[in-house]
Amino acid sequence: MSKQKSVAAPRHPGKRSEKGDPARGSANQTSSTFSPAAMREIVESIVIAFVLAFLFRTFEAEAFVIPTGSMAPTLMGRHKDLECEACGYSYRVSASAEVDKESSRPTGVQITSATCPVCRYTMNVGRNNPRGENYRSYKGDRILVGKFPYQFTDPERWDVAVFKYPGEARTNYIKRVVGLPGETLRIRHGNIFTERDGQPETIARKPLDKIRAMLQPVHDNDFVLPQVAEGHWPARWTPRAAGPSRPGDWVASEDLKSFRVAGSADQEVWLSYKHRVPGYADWEKWLAGQWSSQDDIKPQLITDFNAYNTSDPSSGGGWPGSFWPSSMAEGAEAGNLRPGQPPPGETLGLNWVGDLALECEVEVEEATGTVTFELIEGGKRLGCVIDLATGKGSFRIDGEEQSTFSTPMSAAGEYKVLLANIDDQLTLDIDGETAVFAYEPQGNLRPTADDLEPVRIASHGAKLSVRHLKIGRDIYYIALRAGDGHEPRVTEYDASNNPFRSLSREEVARVLSSPEEWGAFARGNEVEFKLGPDQFFMLGDNSAASQDSRWWESLNAEYYVSRELLIGKALVIYWPHSLDQIPGTPIPIRFFPNFWRMGLVR
Repeated sequence: MSKQKSVAAPRHPGKRSEKGDPARGSANQTSSTFSPAAMREIVESIVIAFVLAFLFRTFEAEAFVIPTGSMAPTLMGRHKDLECEACGYSYRVSASAEVDKESSRPTGVQITSATCPVCRYTMNVGRNNPRGENYRSYKGDRILVGKFPYQFTDPERWDVAVFKYPGEARTNYIKRVVGLPGETLRIRHGNIFTERDGQPETIARKPLDKIRAMLQPVHDNDFVLPQVAEGHWPARWTPRAAGPSRPGDWVASEDLKSFRVAGSADQEVWLSYKHRVPGYADWEKWLAGQWSSQDDIKPQLITDFNAYNTSDPSSGGGWPGSFWPSSMAEGAEAGNLRPGQPPPGETLGLNWVGDLALECEVEVEEATGTVTFELIEGGKRLGCVIDLATGKGSFRIDGEEQSTFSTPMSAAGEYKVLLANIDDQLTLDIDGETAVFAYEPQGNLRPTADDLEPVRIASHGAKLSVRHLKIGRDIYYIALRAGDGHEPRVTEYDASNNPFRSLSREEVARVLSSPEEWGAFARGNEVEFKLGPDQFFMLGDNSAASQDSRWWESLNAEYYVSRELLIGKALVIYWPHSLDQIPGTPIPIRFFPNFWRMGLVR
């Protein structure tokens, strides 16, 4: 991680007027030199400014630039800021390969492709893209790091910290603190487990602010594809009724972005999400005018797919004209879309993620009946039921009540809801009021066919609407360790338990849609690290692309960070890349501040 170097600018004295200073003499008096007293004042001011800047940098705070994507999407290294040509969703993709991370000099490599996390359309972002767009690459986020906090207090789990790399103290790294002194830490099924002083092992749970900050996007229903809205491709959110719709079922809006239920049914009526993601081959068919059946896009398991890692670096910097047959090129041109290079199978997410979160806005029309929010993990139904007449809620697992709580959802009105099943803990937040229920770890979970329908909402006599439906996933920490002979890779499954016979795009899609292939997901790897006094374990949020504590042993470094190597706590993104125009307008303006990404680092 490179530092942004800056010094305080000296204060420059203003010029004395040639007409003189009336308080000091006549208008004809001039002075071309400074008096000794004035010179002394200037020198003292400069020295004091430098001393204050030095003290501030040494003891209080310092600015850094993020060079790589190991913490993406929490913090961005060099990247491209994109808006999907197909669905309009904004996302970012790594461009770190374009510059040498040590010298910051251009490598001659250009990023030519990127894949949207919502609709999986692969954009052509190379120099010779058909639209003639200049998809610029931007430097990494500029952050302010506070040194004061770690001088008097210990780092807390989930802090984002800057430290000296154990193998080379001249290099600065930034990661998240996940292991604390004296712990035995284990990575298993994407989660962090700890043990201390012979006490039983516990899972490391995240508080709500960290959950929100670390969620990775899975789907945003505000960005429904035209192909879906027009009925050519399957919708992801659908009423769960089998066969023809019944009176009282959920009804979708014309654009499929919101859903309403009249509350007239005498039983629960369900709205459910299926992870139907079109692949590159599906886009090929569509652009060639060969699409025939909705059933070709099958529901899949949700995995640790991260759009940031889908950039395709090419030394040519262009798009091969022979990539598309002429018939497909004509079909693509008609739709004003022509994709980039197909993404490799290993960038599609190879580790099943069961820790999910649902966010939505609920409009209650009448305070009657109940509403249920439910998440599925390993076939288990985990969620909550809210009585709209009283606001009383209850957490439930497989229909059995676990605990009760109060919510503000007890009258007609609009409510912002988040339900998360993360780290074996249910967290419900409604308009800032939060309820939490921690349950016992479920062991070696294996996904079932129910995990193809992992998010559900039900009404029982409740008249309401839901909109702005978003699904996120927790970070999946890949359980590998260089000291065990592993090389860095994007999945923890080796040849002995790998569910994928190959990593082609077609094979990855086939396995993720086939429950009979999922036995390996229950046999995920486990790695263990022991920490001594004053030793911390660091992991990147972008686990598939992070050189962190798991891998340092292969570079002849310790896998932990000693206390004396800590620099400070990341406090705020004070300058993400600037914008080229005022948002929402065509007005160009250089260096317009990107206020939307400024803020505290969580």
